[in-house]
Amino acid sequence: MKFRTLKTVRFDNHTDKYLRRAIRNIFGFRPGNIFLYRLAFTHKSASQETIKNLRINNERLEFLGDAILDAVAADFLFKTFPAKDEGFLTEMRSKLVSRAQLNKLSQKMGVDNLIQLENSNTGMFRSFKGDAFEALIGAIYLDKGFNFTRKIILKRVIGHYIDMDDLVNQEVNFKSKVIEWAQKEKKQASYNVLEEIGTGYKKQYLVELVVEGQPIARGQDYSIKGAEQNASEKAWQKINGDSL
Repeated sequence: MKFRTLKTVRFDNHTDKYLRRAIRNIFGFRPGNIFLYRLAFTHKSASQETIKNLRINNERLEFLGDAILDAVAADFLFKTFPAKDEGFLTEMRSKLVSRAQLNKLSQKMGVDNLIQLENSNTGMFRSFKGDAFEALIGAIYLDKGFNFTRKIILKRVIGHYIDMDDLVNQEVNFKSKVIEWAQKEKKQASYNVLEEIGTGYKKQYLVELVVEGQPIARGQDYSIKGAEQNASEKAWQKINGDSL
């Protein structure tokens, strides 16, 4: 059973059982307050009800889970790399909890199969998998407490799905790479917001990277920062292919 493309899905006793079983299979524990986990998998596009004018979806849990992940990742990296400086630890934390990384984890672990989206065009919501993963961490924290959640992240997530050697060598900040390249080559590089597409939570930004007055690449995302990174990644591929 998958909820991703269903409209106005409501969890009943049958799907509660499925959800409990799925969480047990993925993380190895039995959920307590199942409502928290229902909420964690309810994307804002599938919000149907409100409590005191607040739409019921996973955004608040996402906020909480993001903070928990950051704290656990920082503690883990601090202890794993005792000889590394703050710059290295900051970059590694960014890699470990990046949206791209969380999207991949959600898919590898099967978390994405549990997400409820109203619109079947998942391309509209590029970060929905990672968002739900963060919300799930928030739900585990509220249900089981910090120490339990920390153990789950370290043993069931980082321990099983993250190769730290690969992460150390992984290049993710394409914008920094492009800027460093431009400075080295004495070229002027800038990012321009060309257009805001859509409204509300559907709004996206179209950004263009310009080098020496020439448009090089465009990127689109739900944040300006994300759009700049997308444009930078495309440009970096061109730079490495000597096509600039």
